[in-house]
Amino acid sequence: MGILNAILGNASSLDPDSLKKEYGDLLCEGEFIEQAFVIIRDKWVFTNKRLIIQDVQGVTGKKREYHSIPYRSIERFSIETSGTFDDDCEMKLWVRGCAEPFEQEFSRGTDIKRIQRELAKYVL
Repeated sequence: MGILNAILGNASSLDPDSLKKEYGDLLCEGEFIEQAFVIIRDKWVFTNKRLIIQDVQGVTGKKREYHSIPYRSIERFSIETSGTFDDDCEMKLWVRGCAEPFEQEFSRGTDIKRIQRELAKYVL
């Protein structure tokens, strides 16, 4: 992850295999991690059943909140690709029961269209 992306809060890709130990207790039977991204200390983890958003809290980072969003709860989503002068790409997810979307910016090198395809596979 580049230092500039960390400062700006853009997500960078993680190897799903590296998260097996950390997320093993959270995953249900038959669930596996497909894609994962880190944003400073927080993570967005896409499994074959849901999106897990990890919010690391406190100075030490020992306290963590996990948002579990089943794909069936996602009503719609949008992506915005990077441009000439806009280095990041963005995703918005509208979840049933929430007025405002979950939003996340991703670094320029992120294959945002791949993320969209994975979401479409489970949401549509």
